[in-house]
Amino acid sequence: MSLFWRMFVSNAVVLAIATALLIGPWVTVSSPVLMHEALVIGGGLITMLAVNALLFRIGLAPLKRLTKAMADANLLEPGQRAQVTGHGELAQLTETFNVMLSRLESERAASSGRVLSAQESERRRVARELHDEVGQTLTAVILQFKSLADRVPQDLREDVVTAQEAVRDSLDEVRRIARRLRPGVLEDLGLASALRALALEFAAPGVTVTHQVDGSLPPLGGQTELVLYRVAQEAMTNTARHSQASTISLGLRSAGQHAVELIVRDDGQGLHGAEEGAGLQGMRERALLLGATLTLTSGNPHGTTVRLRVPLPKDGAV
Repeated sequence: MSLFWRMFVSNAVVLAIATALLIGPWVTVSSPVLMHEALVIGGGLITMLAVNALLFRIGLAPLKRLTKAMADANLLEPGQRAQVTGHGELAQLTETFNVMLSRLESERAASSGRVLSAQESERRRVARELHDEVGQTLTAVILQFKSLADRVPQDLREDVVTAQEAVRDSLDEVRRIARRLRPGVLEDLGLASALRALALEFAAPGVTVTHQVDGSLPPLGGQTELVLYRVAQEAMTNTARHSQASTISLGLRSAGQHAVELIVRDDGQGLHGAEEGAGLQGMRERALLLGATLTLTSGNPHGTTVRLRVPLPKDGAV
């Protein structure tokens, strides 16, 4: 029965009962209305309204659940579906919403894949230009300063050497940025070496970084390794910038026979209800590419743990 007819029949039954009571011998109304008659009529009206409200609440409960599911739906956390209950128009509406949500998740994953692929291509291009163009230019400037330092008067030599060292520091920074844009160690030596290098990169005075990579990991494809590396990189970047942590641990291990798990944990100030920024959203979008599960939890009272669980096919390769 459709929602319209359920509501109509429910109201018709209530009104029919009220009419039967009024025209039957059980209820009589004097003129003027006596007090006990007014109480009976008022009680009947209240009862009719209460029954009507109860019937409407029961009839519209599936619509309320569907509204909540719509409000809670998040394409970056796939798998959420509205519960289909009953039958008729509301059940069809709920099923249609679930089908639409599945289609949107699929389209979001595909579009995110194209965007992230374009980003990686642009990262490689920028890194190559930084290394080849800017890096070579700064190297030439350093050589010019070195030649100039040998020919300037003694009282100016210290200033030239200082300028030379400043350019050298800039060259080191450009190379560091280029390495972060294009993880050459990942392409050349693999994920384990890239994660070790990443841990060393974030080590600093007052910050201890430890790493542990399982040596018995199954073979991983290029896209899986890149997603794991980028998520680890973004998690450690967020930790270094915002958490004020003194220790950071980076780990990659097998999680059963058909999954690997990346864990980045710190002892910083935690999330404390902070809104997710572009970095965390980018991590979730990368997780979607692999059908992986990304969870962020805060410790008690401090610390944050980022956990990325990547499922593997039964043949063990991605």
